[in-house]
Amino acid sequence: MRLLFLGDMVGRTGRTAVWERLPGLISDFRLDFVIVNGENAAGGFGITEEIFQETLRAGADVVTTGNHVWDQREALAFAPREERFLRPANFPKGTPGRGSGVYIAKNGARVMVSNIMGRVFMHPELDDPFVAGERELAACPLGEQADAVVIDFHAEATSEKMCFAHFVDGRASLVVGTHTHCPTADHQILNGGTAYLSDAGMCGDYDSSLGMDKEEPLNRFLSKVPKGRFEAATGPATICGVGVEISDRTGLAEKIGLLRQGPRLEETLPSFWI
Repeated sequence: MRLLFLGDMVGRTGRTAVWERLPGLISDFRLDFVIVNGENAAGGFGITEEIFQETLRAGADVVTTGNHVWDQREALAFAPREERFLRPANFPKGTPGRGSGVYIAKNGARVMVSNIMGRVFMHPELDDPFVAGERELAACPLGEQADAVVIDFHAEATSEKMCFAHFVDGRASLVVGTHTHCPTADHQILNGGTAYLSDAGMCGDYDSSLGMDKEEPLNRFLSKVPKGRFEAATGPATICGVGVEISDRTGLAEKIGLLRQGPRLEETLPSFWI
C-alpha cells in the first residue's frame, strides 16, 4: 500500500497548494491513502467545515488536527458528525469528535488513523499520550482489526515524539510528527518495522515564520510589544510530507521517503515513487 501524509496546511496559500497538487500526486503515484493535517488551514488558526470538505474533495481520506483544532468555533459543531475529521484522541472524555477511526483505502486495506497530542511544552496539556496510544492500539490492533496503523503525533518536543514511536514500534505502520512546521530529515524505519519522521513540516509559505507573515513575529522578538495580529503568509507555498510503502502482508513499513514540492526548499519525492 502506498500512503502519503502531508504536514500542517497553513493559511490560504498552504491549503490551495494542497488542493491543486494532491489530485496529480494521487494519480501519478497511484496512492492508496492520503492523510492531511489541517489544524492551521483557516488563516493559520484552526479549520472550517468548508476547508475540511474541500480537502476531502482534493483527495484526502482523513484530516487530522492538533492544539489549534477548536480555534474556529464551528469545528465544535461539525466534528461530531464528520468521521474523517480527527482531533487528538487524548482530549478528555466528552470532547466533541473522535480521535481515531478505521477507513478503507483504495486497495481495500483497513487503515486505522489516530491523532494524538504530546504534553511537553504544549497547551492545553491533555491526557497522557502514551496511555492514549496504548488504548487506541488495543482497540484496533495491527494485523487484526487493521491492515495498517498511522499515528499523527502532534507535539513540540522531538524527544517525546521519538520515545512515543519506540513505544509503539512494531504495532504501527507509521508514526509521523506534526506541529513544529519545520520538516526534519530523520525519516527511518525503526527496528520493529514502524516508519518514523520527527516532523512532516508544513504546507505553506516558507518565506515566513512558521507560515505566518514574518513582520509581527519579528517585532515581538525585538520589542516585546504586539503591534497587530499574526497573519498567515501569502507567498507561494511548498507542500511537505512523507510517503510510505506498507506491506500488505504484515502492515509494517517497507520504504519511507520525503516529499517536498514548491519554492525555497529543495524539492524531493520518495525515490520509490519515481
